Amino acid sequence: MASGRSITQRARQASLAIVLIANCVYAASAGSQFDAKNPLESAACKPVYLTLDTGHMEVAPLIADVLQRHQVKVTFFAANERTQTGDGSLGTHWAGWWKARAAEGHEFASHTFDHTYWRADVPGASGAPTQFRVRPSAGPSGGREVTWTARQYCEEIGRASTRLQEITGKNPLPLFRAPGGKTSPQLLAAAKSCGYEHAGWSPAGFLGDELPSDKYPNAALLDKALQGIRAGDVLVAHLGIWSRKEPWAPAVLEPLITGLQSRGFCFKTLREHPQYKAWIEAHPGIPSAQAGK
Repeated sequence: MASGRSITQRARQASLAIVLIANCVYAASAGSQFDAKNPLESAACKPVYLTLDTGHMEVAPLIADVLQRHQVKVTFFAANERTQTGDGSLGTHWAGWWKARAAEGHEFASHTFDHTYWRADVPGASGAPTQFRVRPSAGPSGGREVTWTARQYCEEIGRASTRLQEITGKNPLPLFRAPGGKTSPQLLAAAKSCGYEHAGWSPAGFLGDELPSDKYPNAALLDKALQGIRAGDVLVAHLGIWSRKEPWAPAVLEPLITGLQSRGFCFKTLREHPQYKAWIEAHPGIPSAQAGK
């Protein structure tokens, strides 16, 4: 496994090469009236919604630098995942990083505390409520399948929301993202009953940072995203993927941002997304797990 320092060095080197290409594209459009530094001021602004899930966090500082440099606000979906440095992505080591992102105006939501994958519904006997077979990838049950009630799943979502509020001082959105986007209608209904709406991503918004870099190099992923993304799309990437040899971020992130901005796109958080806006306004506090009982 590569060290955090080598990953960061490779990320910076790859970022420089791709940004040079992207800047040429951006310069070609400089004659237009659109100002990429102030996308929200453009009447032709086409909104997209960048979301970032947790990961090994080693590239998180570089990602934060890119977002700040281009004044892009995102929605972070956070779980307490294993990290290369520190005691987990929602642990003490990274608490200051999250607090700084809150001060910059980003939004936060739950990714389940132990990054818990839904595996299957478990029908209840004799009319009992459906339960869920799940597999956390972190925490004391990491790597093992367990069966949870709806209330237990709601508590798992709520643990991440509560921790985010503790370390950022900001109320998270009443949304959650199931790891891998894996859900069932029964699971979504259970989460919604305790105040959490699920937020997935658009087909073109899958940015590919989880894919093997030998088959999906950064340049190809960047080109695919720039060609496929449309107004209203929800985009998804991660704060570091263990298995990818060629780090996606920030090498692709910066030219993706400038490339989309040069095409008239602007970045907004899910608080402003028309699909979630009414739900968020109707649930201003951290939802209670009691409704999933």
